[in-house]
Amino acid sequence: MNFLALIGRTFLHFLQATGQFIWFLGTTLCHTFRRPWYWGQIGKQVIDIGYYSLPVVGLTALFTGMVLALQSHSGFSRFDAESAIPTVVVLSITRELGPVMAGLMVAGRIGAAIAAELGTMRVTEQIDALTTLSTNPYKYLIAPRLLAATFMMPVLVLISDIIGVFGGFLVSVYRLEFNASNYLHQTWEYLEFTDVTSGLWKAATFGAIVAMMGCYNGFNSKGGAQGVGAATTNAVVSASILILISNYLLTGSLFATK
Repeated sequence: MNFLALIGRTFLHFLQATGQFIWFLGTTLCHTFRRPWYWGQIGKQVIDIGYYSLPVVGLTALFTGMVLALQSHSGFSRFDAESAIPTVVVLSITRELGPVMAGLMVAGRIGAAIAAELGTMRVTEQIDALTTLSTNPYKYLIAPRLLAATFMMPVLVLISDIIGVFGGFLVSVYRLEFNASNYLHQTWEYLEFTDVTSGLWKAATFGAIVAMMGCYNGFNSKGGAQGVGAATTNAVVSASILILISNYLLTGSLFATK
């Protein structure tokens, strides 16, 4: 009976957490698309999420493209199919690796920062002070982060796509001895517009997930410093898992439409 009671408590806790998050999401969306908008806060978050995340995202994309080219050559050389390496690199980067790797990097950097900042504001009663001053915390704290993450993630992914493909180009030309002009020609020949746009749609979704998980866990944190630490950990883990799940769902839906 104790085992069944544990299962029941876990299930009820899951339903409670799900309902709380759905209410939080609905409230956030209602306040996000209604005036007033705090443009100063939105601009600050655009810089924090977009500009300051560019080094880690770019570095990750560069080495991902370089490793992908090496691994593709190792496998394709067994079948005398080395000519397919440019196509594999550009499609893998634009459709999957670019958005997913950028999303995970931003989740580790921005998701944790958002949860820690809002969690600290919650336990020090700064969020309650905003409410006392007639400032809606959803509009002032959460909506700018959600808008900035949703709009800046596609920009980051587009830049990471270019850097990732360039990394594959460097390895292929200067180590695997590909002809540079042939490599670029084959890259452009098989790259389609939908390959890039599908990755950008994923990026916007991943950005919204990172912002929502960071804001939700930070906004509802409790228990002092230990609660802030738990909220930060939960934000990164939940955002990473949801990114991987949503990536599969989005890939399946995009594949079904073709």
